[in-house]
Amino acid sequence: MTPDLEAVGLSKTFADFQAVKNVSFTVPAGSFFSILGPSGCGKTTIMRMIAGFLEPSSGDIRIKGESVLGVAPNKRPVNMVFQHLALFPMMNIADNIGYGLRRQKRPKAEIARKVDEVLERIGLPGIGQRKVDELSGGQKQRVAIARCMVLEPDVLLLDEPLGALDLKLREHMKLELKALQEAFETTFIYITHDQSEALVMSDQIAVMNQGRFEQVGTGKDLYYRPQTSFVAGFIGDSNCWEGKVESVDATSTLVRLDNGSAIHGVFDDRTSHVGDSVDIFVRPESIGISRNASDFLDCENRLSGQVHDVIFNGAASRVMLRDSQGGTMIEVALPQSGGSTDLLKGESVHIGWRAAQSTCFVKGAV
Repeated sequence: MTPDLEAVGLSKTFADFQAVKNVSFTVPAGSFFSILGPSGCGKTTIMRMIAGFLEPSSGDIRIKGESVLGVAPNKRPVNMVFQHLALFPMMNIADNIGYGLRRQKRPKAEIARKVDEVLERIGLPGIGQRKVDELSGGQKQRVAIARCMVLEPDVLLLDEPLGALDLKLREHMKLELKALQEAFETTFIYITHDQSEALVMSDQIAVMNQGRFEQVGTGKDLYYRPQTSFVAGFIGDSNCWEGKVESVDATSTLVRLDNGSAIHGVFDDRTSHVGDSVDIFVRPESIGISRNASDFLDCENRLSGQVHDVIFNGAASRVMLRDSQGGTMIEVALPQSGGSTDLLKGESVHIGWRAAQSTCFVKGAV
């Protein structure tokens, strides 16, 4: 099956600044594809090139197998939802949704039918005569998507559309957006700096950094099998330390941290050598914590330390401690059962985790 969208060797340069650097990716038909990265990494530039507002400096963009280079934005089989939605306040909901169809000079009867159909599909039947300011934030979001989907684009582009919503509504709309994408069976290209949005909604995620894609994969791939230091540090919460490889054996690598602590880790099919400078990552939820050292006899990594702080946040509560050997600050996730929430500042504790739960990357490796 021909993918809905292909980017081949895509680059964009502004004067002496290269915003996008030789990016290639394929988006299967009917999938939810997110481009995730910090502000300024180039993700919106890619979106604008797909939409036709910018032309690439080099490379190609293909939709349904056909290049769209040189095709005007209004002639491309794509549509776009912006962060601020851009609904017309002087029009009612039906007129907002039907605006693009009127621009195409469709018959009035066809416009009315299509508007009613799309309102039904987004779960808001019968609101066509209401004004924009009578809707909730979530309803406005759905109307903005309906205005795009009524034109039946092959690809819908969404540029941080949840950024202006409050936290609770944003959490709700993550699920709604994914449900709408599945209902319309349309390819969504979603731009965000919020990893939670990408992880919840996406079939595939491209993590972008300084104009390049660092890794493309499912949310689970990125979280559990990061391929670069940037991805390991950007996706989820991690303890991150720097050190040098002290020894290597068949099962793990011993890294001596800059402060003297020793950590066992693995390199996920990468070759390391004694003396290499490395970054080492371990998830807070991978670390066990106890008052008894004997609880971690089967762990390659066993440290003792003092509780620096206990941060209660429901299921995501954390313990911050300093290890006794090198003074390293370590973040540990408390179990959801709350079994360690009675720990006190200054208390002596023990922690442990397996070598396979520490992921290592040689500095400067690509």
